[in-house]
Amino acid sequence: MFENKETTNIDELGEFGLIKHLTNAITFENDQTLIGAGDDAALIDPKGNEVLVSTDLLVENVHFDMMYTPLKHLGYKAAVVNFSDICAMNAVPSQLTFSMAFSSKYTLEAIEELYAGVLLACKKYQVNLVGGDTCTIPSGLVLSGTAIGFNETKNVVKRSGAKAGDLLCVSGDLGGAYMGLQLLEREKRVFLEQKDMQPDLKNHDYIVGRQLKPEARIDIIKSLKELGIMPTSMMDISDGLSSEIFHISEASKVDFTVFEDKLPIDQDTFNMAVEFGIDPTTAALNGGEDYELLFTIDQKDYEKIKTNPDISVIGHAKEAGMKNELMSKQGNSYELKAQGWQHKNS
Repeated sequence: MFENKETTNIDELGEFGLIKHLTNAITFENDQTLIGAGDDAALIDPKGNEVLVSTDLLVENVHFDMMYTPLKHLGYKAAVVNFSDICAMNAVPSQLTFSMAFSSKYTLEAIEELYAGVLLACKKYQVNLVGGDTCTIPSGLVLSGTAIGFNETKNVVKRSGAKAGDLLCVSGDLGGAYMGLQLLEREKRVFLEQKDMQPDLKNHDYIVGRQLKPEARIDIIKSLKELGIMPTSMMDISDGLSSEIFHISEASKVDFTVFEDKLPIDQDTFNMAVEFGIDPTTAALNGGEDYELLFTIDQKDYEKIKTNPDISVIGHAKEAGMKNELMSKQGNSYELKAQGWQHKNS
């Protein structure tokens, strides 16, 4: 893809030279793009569907730490978090624009590595990279992606469609990304104190991967369609399960009961939470960046999903005014708190 063997100062190419250099590697993954990068604007044919657009921003030392984030993983994640927002409305991402602002500490080879991650994500998810921009800044790295997706009007799912009696479902498992971050931050602190140490990440590939290289659950969108299930509401879990439940609750004007013993928690996540003295349930409820899908379905669709290993029914919707609550494993009711995940600042 990129074949430079020595470090290169980006000033040698200039902005337009850099853009041309990077975009030469772009190949289209679907036929909805008529004109991509290289003109003043991309030209896209939605083929009679509604258009969904979502933008995400990632800022160094706020959303990611270069001490432990591989550049290729970062590019991949920057694309995937945008794809996830399109999936969260029951649609499939089709196009992406991607922009970068970086300081002089980033060489051409570093930017190539980051861009390779973006292209890898686009290839995996069959998304066309159709444009973007670059800019130099005094310090740090800022990434901005805008994803575009298409869907038939009747198939777009909002946050506002849940009704009393609906089942509350989640894909995958929860809290892994948060515990992966805790592990990486711990190893970073140890390294800063002992420069000759090696990070101890052995046997924790899963939770580290959940933090550094998340996936958008387009497979769940396709599975629901194959099963003939139309969710009544949906969103992705980027800021923590509790916060997202409150978003759906507010938009749909319903409240939810969530059952602690139904929360899907991977064993590595559970063990790491215990090691850190964190309640695994707290990690599942309030840890961010899982990028799983949270959605509601009509009770009549339960039989269709009850044996699906990637979907867990974790609660149900009820009339508004009854409060969002967590039912503990012991049968006690606690008011659910929307603590959410706050990105660090440094």
